[in-house]
Amino acid sequence: MLQSPAPSPPEPPIWTGQPIVLVGLMGAGKSTVGRRLATRLGLPFVDADSEIEIAAGMAVSEIFERFGEAHFRDGERRVIARLMDGERRVIATGGGAFVDPQTRAAILSNGFAIWLDAKPAVLVERVSRRDTRPLLRNRDPLAVLEELARVRNPFYATAHLRVSSHRAPHDATVNAILKALGKI
Repeated sequence: MLQSPAPSPPEPPIWTGQPIVLVGLMGAGKSTVGRRLATRLGLPFVDADSEIEIAAGMAVSEIFERFGEAHFRDGERRVIARLMDGERRVIATGGGAFVDPQTRAAILSNGFAIWLDAKPAVLVERVSRRDTRPLLRNRDPLAVLEELARVRNPFYATAHLRVSSHRAPHDATVNAILKALGKI
């Protein structure tokens, strides 16, 4: 009896020079990995949250406190759309940006989305270093991150590329991305 051959793995996505957009939960390393990736590719780096703060004239946490998450997401959508102008660059997004259907559609059609996937326990270690995360204020970080992963990971899974972010130096993640892009 003949057995059919195992299916071949899917072809890796091909980056054709559009903006690289890093998505994933808070603490996955989007900003740190993004800066290093941009340097290695010789591209400019931009952090969407920093651009939102500049546009609003206040910190992300203050926007959340004063106006709520819906207002923040609206501004985030507009800023990311502006950053997706086709210029070759690396963009780090906030953790919830890719969950918004309009923002996700813009990123998927005009950019190259890379999901930095990390386990909630790894994320807790990373986010506990700073108290700047509005969604974690006065809450159990592990419980919040496990719930966010449950809700958001199906959206992140639609990114063009998934790269694991482990308890390793960020350069390991950068190298994994460069290898997947065929740049090393």
